[in-house]
Amino acid sequence: MSILEALIFGIVQGITEFLPISSTAHIVITQILLGYSFPGLGFEIFLHLASILAVVIYFRADLLTIIKGFFGYITSRSAEYRTSFYFALYIIVATFITGVLGLVLENAIRDVFKTPPFIAAALAVTGLFLIIIERFARLGNRTEKEMTFVDAVIVGLGQTISVMPGVSRSGATLITALFIGLNKDTAVRYSFLLSIPVILGSTVLAIGDFMEGSIIAEVGVGPLVIAFLATFVFSWLGIVWLIDFLKKSKLIYFALYCFAAAIFVYFYLENSIIIDL
Repeated sequence: MSILEALIFGIVQGITEFLPISSTAHIVITQILLGYSFPGLGFEIFLHLASILAVVIYFRADLLTIIKGFFGYITSRSAEYRTSFYFALYIIVATFITGVLGLVLENAIRDVFKTPPFIAAALAVTGLFLIIIERFARLGNRTEKEMTFVDAVIVGLGQTISVMPGVSRSGATLITALFIGLNKDTAVRYSFLLSIPVILGSTVLAIGDFMEGSIIAEVGVGPLVIAFLATFVFSWLGIVWLIDFLKKSKLIYFALYCFAAAIFVYFYLENSIIIDL
């Protein structure tokens, strides 16, 4: 992999990871356009780790509060820690559901969901649901204090669908969280924090690549460093921009982008061979 290719992949991953437009779909599209095939799962998950590092650093205060509250409530049963304790449980429940059902779903449709028509359809469906939640669903005002285990289960099921390229993980969780009545601030925070255990869990799939050193051998140390740094920087910028954007603007703009991307994938990449990730 060249330095330029590494930079491009890092920028694409960073920008699209937390926007409701599917980072996996964009990485697949970028591979097709550049004519480059990743050596297994390792490189893509390596980029995801850079995105997660950005989330952890950005939400470090929230994470410390949740961790402190979780263990504080266990040891003291103080009402002060109750909200953080249950919020941590809601993250665990949604993650467990996604982990179990996600593996089943991915294995069941592994040979189908990496084709351009499927990715185009998934992008279009994502756009449709973004419009529905923006235009027709009544936005709620519930915060993490009013959340329940049912909410966590529903969001976990919504997040499970994002194992399919073209379905955005952040989009799926954000749409589902808004649909069940959470306010935007809580939905966005929950979506971001959910990404940490889900993506960290997926790194298990790449342990073999890391241990064997195949990523370094195939990609190179220099490109790996460039891709990681680019992903981290643009993931951070994406987090900051999305949070600010949702305070001022509408999800419909992401929907329009998803429709445009779906059209491009279907009509211009329909005959391309999807790279086996």
